[in-house]
Amino acid sequence: MATNTSSSTPATRVAMTLILASVGAFMTSLDVVVVSTALPTLQRHLGASLSDLEWTINAYNLAFACLMLTGAALGDRFGRRNVYVLGLGLFTAASIACASSGSVGMLIAARIFQGAGAAVVLPLTLTLISDAFPLEKRGAAIGIWGGVTGLGVAAGPVLGGVIIQDISWQWIFWINVPVGVISMVLCMTMLRESRGSRPQLDLVGLVLVAAALFALTWAPVRAPSVGWGSAEVIGALVAGAALMAAFLFWQRRARYPMLPLEYFRRRAFSTANGVAFFLAFSLIGSLFMIAQMFQVGLGYNPLQAGLRMLV
Repeated sequence: MATNTSSSTPATRVAMTLILASVGAFMTSLDVVVVSTALPTLQRHLGASLSDLEWTINAYNLAFACLMLTGAALGDRFGRRNVYVLGLGLFTAASIACASSGSVGMLIAARIFQGAGAAVVLPLTLTLISDAFPLEKRGAAIGIWGGVTGLGVAAGPVLGGVIIQDISWQWIFWINVPVGVISMVLCMTMLRESRGSRPQLDLVGLVLVAAALFALTWAPVRAPSVGWGSAEVIGALVAGAALMAAFLFWQRRARYPMLPLEYFRRRAFSTANGVAFFLAFSLIGSLFMIAQMFQVGLGYNPLQAGLRMLV
């Protein structure tokens, strides 16, 4: 079920799909880590506490984690290109809100919407590539996409350090705006529309997985403040596990499941997801502490800290 609304040639369209999908992946992966080198600056300029600083990162990651499956499902139902453009628009608008924030509370709220936009954009980048490339060329295209995504993560601390030291912290967000707007225009004019095989949304699965991931992420986020043995943290873990079990049970019964469980019977799929989980867990968990150690503990400026974090 695909319609071609683009006037570009097939070869140009395929190339632009890879470029525009990689740009989206770069932007969203960059913003996972770019804030890390800005934390001491945010603390001074916005009067943020240590807990506030944690939430500037956690707000983005929470929204990202909870809504990622939802973004892919929306693309299958309403059109991958259109939903991708809407995701870019939300991410860009939230970046403007982040840059315009006059308080740490406003910044945290804007980061939630930025994470929601990223949750729509990132999974659809892969879907767009898979739809545009034939099977024999898909591996190479995804390899390029993966390299660009990794570059976004690696470049985040250094780019953030350069911007903060030579311009201002707001520009770690303003830089997303022209890239996002140009990408939206090019997507609408250069890419074709496509849809997945699911004719309807799995609304029950959507609610269950979003609530489960929120609870399971909330627990470790709050544990340093209230303690691992607190009722809040234990309750969140129990609720998250129960909701995830309910989601898995529902996916076996749903006519159009959000996540077909037979995928996990494929060793490559399960292994890749396991590796990605531990990579993200260690990377995001360590960046906050490393940024604080270099700048607050050792007295490096943002650029010096970013270069050391790159290693």
